[in-house]
Amino acid sequence: MQKISVLLFLVWVCFLFYAGIALFTSGFLLTRLELTNHSSCQEPPGPGPLPWRSRGEPGACWMASRFSRVVLLLIDALRFDFAQPQRSHVPGEPSVSLPFLGKLGSLQRILEIQPHNARLYQSKADPPTTTMQRLKALTTGSLPTFIDAGSNFASYAIVEDSLIKQLSSAGRRVVFMGDDTWKDLFPGAFSQAFFFPSFNVKDLHTVDNGILEHLYPTMDSGEWDVLIAHFLGVDHCGHKHGPHHPEMAKKLSQMDQVIQGVVERLENDTLLVVIGDHGMTNSGDHGGDSELEISSALFLYSPTALFLRAPPEEPEVVPQISLVPTLALLLGLPIPFGNIGEVMAELFSEVEDSQPHSSALAQASALYLNAQQVFRFLRTYAAAAQDLQVKELHRLNNLFSKASADYQRLLQSPQRAEAALQTVITELQQFLRGVRAMCIESWAQFSLFRMAGGAALLAAACFLCLLVSQWVTSPGFYLRPLLLVPVVWGLAGFIVCAGLWATTGLKLDPVVLGAVAAMGSVLHFLWKAWAGWGSKRPLAALLPIPGPVLLLLLIRFAGFFSDSFVVAEARATSFLLGSLILLLVAQLHWEGKLLPPKLLTIPRLGFSAPTGPPRHKGTHTMGLGVGLLLCIRLAGLFHRCPEETPACHSSPWLNPLASMVGGRAKNLWYGACVGALVALLAAVRLWLRRYGNLKSPEPPVLFVRWGLPLMVLGTAAYWALASGADEAPPRLRALVAGASVVLPRAVAGLAASGLLLLLWRPVTVLAKATMGAPRTRTVLTPFSGPPTSQADLDYVVPQIYRHMQEEIRGRLERTKSQGPLTVAAYQLGSVYSAAMVTALILLAFPLLLLHAERISLVFLLLFLQSFLLLHLLAAGIPITTPGPFTVPWQAVCAWALMATQTFYSTGHQPVFPTIHWHAAFVGFPEGHGSSTWLPALLVGANTFASHLLFAVGCPLLLLWPFLCESQGSQKRRQPPGNEAEARVGPEEDEEPLMEMRLRDAPHHFNVALLQLGLKYLFVLGIQILACALAASILRRHLMVWKVFAPKFIFEAVGFIVSSLGLFLGLTLVMRVDGAVSSWFQQLVLAQQR
Repeated sequence: MQKISVLLFLVWVCFLFYAGIALFTSGFLLTRLELTNHSSCQEPPGPGPLPWRSRGEPGACWMASRFSRVVLLLIDALRFDFAQPQRSHVPGEPSVSLPFLGKLGSLQRILEIQPHNARLYQSKADPPTTTMQRLKALTTGSLPTFIDAGSNFASYAIVEDSLIKQLSSAGRRVVFMGDDTWKDLFPGAFSQAFFFPSFNVKDLHTVDNGILEHLYPTMDSGEWDVLIAHFLGVDHCGHKHGPHHPEMAKKLSQMDQVIQGVVERLENDTLLVVIGDHGMTNSGDHGGDSELEISSALFLYSPTALFLRAPPEEPEVVPQISLVPTLALLLGLPIPFGNIGEVMAELFSEVEDSQPHSSALAQASALYLNAQQVFRFLRTYAAAAQDLQVKELHRLNNLFSKASADYQRLLQSPQRAEAALQTVITELQQFLRGVRAMCIESWAQFSLFRMAGGAALLAAACFLCLLVSQWVTSPGFYLRPLLLVPVVWGLAGFIVCAGLWATTGLKLDPVVLGAVAAMGSVLHFLWKAWAGWGSKRPLAALLPIPGPVLLLLLIRFAGFFSDSFVVAEARATSFLLGSLILLLVAQLHWEGKLLPPKLLTIPRLGFSAPTGPPRHKGTHTMGLGVGLLLCIRLAGLFHRCPEETPACHSSPWLNPLASMVGGRAKNLWYGACVGALVALLAAVRLWLRRYGNLKSPEPPVLFVRWGLPLMVLGTAAYWALASGADEAPPRLRALVAGASVVLPRAVAGLAASGLLLLLWRPVTVLAKATMGAPRTRTVLTPFSGPPTSQADLDYVVPQIYRHMQEEIRGRLERTKSQGPLTVAAYQLGSVYSAAMVTALILLAFPLLLLHAERISLVFLLLFLQSFLLLHLLAAGIPITTPGPFTVPWQAVCAWALMATQTFYSTGHQPVFPTIHWHAAFVGFPEGHGSSTWLPALLVGANTFASHLLFAVGCPLLLLWPFLCESQGSQKRRQPPGNEAEARVGPEEDEEPLMEMRLRDAPHHFNVALLQLGLKYLFVLGIQILACALAASILRRHLMVWKVFAPKFIFEAVGFIVSSLGLFLGLTLVMRVDGAVSSWFQQLVLAQQR
């Protein structure tokens, strides 16, 4: 089997999975239809005359304006409790002193001194709580859908009607200053703008200081009608330090001074709005739908009286989008066409009129205008999209018709009873709230056909991996014919489908085209495979997964259907991994490899009578199992608690050193992190030296000697600068800023250079040649001419290798006598593993640089845990010569579980609020400008580092048992036809061939690589299939958008990263194999000469 056929087959299998993921995603994560209609003063929202208080007013639009100016202070991530006062201590209760409480004291003073002029609300945002989605909601009054969260860093211009567009159409002067996200959302909409870069979450002051530089001069100039200031310091402080850090108290105190300065400059016709777009968790993150994330503060103030009554003891809770129609009517503007928010009715009371009837009628008029606008949008959207619930839509139509009729009757006799007026207000509010509830539910409609097709394609790909991983070792299995024909069928389906779309004039859907091609190819393959092999064998023989491993996979598969298990997956994965390790140790015990044979005479679980090694090997194996369980326990100390488990406390070791206050503790932790780096480097160098690969003069080995210490030094220096950047003297800050850019890029550049060198010269062995008589007495069978076939080469290569091994036992001495050419190679038996370990350490250092400093301890545990697991697995895998070579299922499952465990141990969770956004600024502290792919790449590398490392290192599962072959444990085996080779003198023990045994059977080597890749893809595919089925079956579950949808997205991206890493790992092994083949061919030619 050729190497190119193996790679192409794996590429095709990955394409099947990708097509299934894309098709399912296109049916599951849908966006709502965005209407481009706009409201205008010339077109009333509904039939009939405008409501009371709109007629006869000069310049009136839908309703006469109450304010001519608005100052909107948007404090990003202003959580509601940030605006609450510090409560006085109650005797008998423990005192609570939080840094963020009581820092916005000006709000409380205004509420106490001018209760009719101000009001504090608890604003509830709709998830996802990312900034761009909240800005869309605050300007359009609509509900962004779940998948829009992915565009948080690629903001596109809003096409829907919005407050900003209405202000521009009315000729109002809108001045903006702050977050540059607004520049992409509303290009050219501001009469004056001061944009500042927003993506650097470590920068607490640049945006806020830039706003303060222009805020007060702009207000004093009077050349504005609406002034918007978007502060980012509070949000960035939460991301960098968390809400409980003293830096948060400083930032909130600064915002309090800003509010005081603005209030002093307000005129009577100006309304002040202070609002947070979302909240934050106790770790400073946001993006989900927890109470702390969706709860933000909303404060309204005017120098003139706004409210009839004093504020209630507990602030009222209002939806965030209610601000949109409220501001529109207060400014005398049309409500944006797509708004579904409800006006805050108490702001439309007649404060000057002491008659409660007049105030209630004014509130009913505002609600009626709002209801007319929402009903118009509902009617237009239902005709265009047709995805609203018909029954609920009919009920809401009837409710609006009744409320409208009651309101018209009320206008005809304004002096009717107060009860009738309250009935109309209640009916209008019920209609508006019912529409919002229906839209929230209806905009989660799914394409069941696409979801079913995607899940079926994923299931077919998993079944394909399972079958072929078994059949590939069968005699007479030829991969190339079974690969070419399905590809032809897939291309035919693609062409036919594209032709049908072209002839009908429909828009081509690449997702559906890819899915059709994938489905056509896989169906033909499964049919041919079943006709060729399936009908001749029982089903049990085609599914060779051992019972315990199958049970473990079923438990993991079923766990994805429970939100509780998904939330607690970190603990469940550690439990399953520990159980599997115990199973491996028990299996070795049953096979008689832990105790002498005489103590184990009863076969267990169908295993044959034991023929185990000496007892010290059993003790060694038990030590490996205990060490693995200890590593799993230690890795569990680095955990981040899900927000659904409030009793859990996240590990403080996941935070960067810059968040620590104590200098001595910070220095101790820094020393421990640098020690972990040095230990990791020393372990890799000692391992390479033990197997002799560190003696090679090849460029990759030279890079390991000198390049890796430079990478360690650069990483340690960058950590020192990052942890103490805020404490640097002013004269050195420019130097620190420059080094923070250069050092990470230098480490990444060194890693890339090392990987390129490894691909160029992957053979890390030392070879010496001399003219002299060999000290050994091996006689090689003479060969006439160079090899003319692969069989000749396979015959000569073992002889050459054994000859070189014997030469190592003696010292090479140069002599002047003419003798045969003697060649010695040092430890060629570890050439594959040496290249893999070198590649992994080169990948690990730049990935580690993207994490917090103390994650270096987790990476050290990762390598130690992998080393112990590989040795434990190697103890139970027999070495069969000349093949076939097989990696057992329990080894592949343990490797995949360890990748998931490391994902959680590095502080990640499969939810958006826990994404480590700071990784985007490693090496780019000033941001990336307009580029979005580079920060996305850095954040993705941080999130899925464990998936990448374990996928690249997956071939070690095949190589390690050969590497662990004991010295002197193997006698020379005479291959067929090798009788001509003779040894003169007493027979000596032969050094093990180790990984060179794989070269004795190239066909079995390639088959083993293909089988390993298919097994790993099957285990990963089972996980993504379970997530897809859980998301589709539980699509109406309460936790679908909070748990199941994010889990599916993370598993899908993780599968893509893992498949790419697996392909890179197998390609590297094949590159090493090709380089070794070329090296041997040169040695054979030299031997003949």
